[in-house]
Amino acid sequence: MASIQFEGVTKVFPDGTKAVDELTLEIPDGGFTVLVGPSGSGKSTALRMVAGLEDITDGEIRIGDRLINDIPPKDRDIAMVFQSYALYPHMNVADNMGFALKMQGQVKASIRQQVTGAATRLGIGELLARRPRALSGGQRQRVALGRAIVREPAAFLMDEPLSNLDAKLRVEMRAYLARLHQELGTTTLYVTHDQIEAMTMGDRVAVMRDGRLEQAAAPQELYDHPANMFVASFMGSPAMNLVRGRLSNGDGRVELVLGTHHLRMPDALLAGRPALSGRVGEDIVVGIRPEVLQLASTTNGDGALTLELPVTLTEALGSDLLVHAELDAESVAAEEDVDVDLDIAAGKSLVTARLSPQSGVKAGRPVRLSVDMDHVHFFAPDSGAALA
Repeated sequence: MASIQFEGVTKVFPDGTKAVDELTLEIPDGGFTVLVGPSGSGKSTALRMVAGLEDITDGEIRIGDRLINDIPPKDRDIAMVFQSYALYPHMNVADNMGFALKMQGQVKASIRQQVTGAATRLGIGELLARRPRALSGGQRQRVALGRAIVREPAAFLMDEPLSNLDAKLRVEMRAYLARLHQELGTTTLYVTHDQIEAMTMGDRVAVMRDGRLEQAAAPQELYDHPANMFVASFMGSPAMNLVRGRLSNGDGRVELVLGTHHLRMPDALLAGRPALSGRVGEDIVVGIRPEVLQLASTTNGDGALTLELPVTLTEALGSDLLVHAELDAESVAAEEDVDVDLDIAAGKSLVTARLSPQSGVKAGRPVRLSVDMDHVHFFAPDSGAALA
């Protein structure tokens, strides 16, 4: 096993497109790091540079202590799992899994032993005589994983390996891959556009946008303490509500003004976030995750921390009820090219709350939502950086 290190890595394609822009990131020895971001963020290009499938324009990549910029892919001691499985259709499962070992010149007995062991671990031991066309998508993906495992590489590279599976199977395979990493302990760099995969699988997540690294941290750290609006909105489902607000002095206390609503800012919150104190009298961007909005009691709800909003839509998910309500504060997009909902009037926004299905909230009726101010996020409207 070995660590993977990006040091100021840049990739510029012949047409001038800069796919990766000075990426500096370390995947520790034995770690499972997920590169996540929207399409075109540069995550797959970064992975392909580690694999040797793309040349590096600038910077250095190391696997362990070896600089691999000019080392051929076959000599990098890595194994890659592709989105498309890339199995040989004319070979059975055993031959597919053992093909790389055969190319290395290993004897048949050794290959058979390693393939059988990996297949047993993956739960496909009874499928070794079948060909890929006789396998389900999940089984094919396990064969592709087995082919990587038998090589015992220094690192695994996985490029959206679950994207071709149906929703139920993806959930199963996410858990399976996480357990497999715990067993093997092999350094893994995993690429996905799915933030749920990133949150549930990686011990560290690196968020990319437009070729740049926005933030790298443990999944819960990214969720609880995003560095900027983009990370805040990208991590989490449903996405964080981002609206324009203002900090103002009211009756000797600092208030958060959201349209016609005034929410009291707790003194402890202001003391713990000094950057907010310097923003009194200024516009800010307010980030409220759906679970931070809860149904307020009509008898004991704190009016200073409550929003009363008209409900436009509800979505029943079984375990949760997603409530979409209209707030008379301007919606803010984390990216300039995000389309604004045209059904919402200018200066207003839809905010989403995650409530209990027993809450009884229905579309067309108002709802009173209490706001847990200690878990509200605040961002600078010019830079998008978190105000901490």
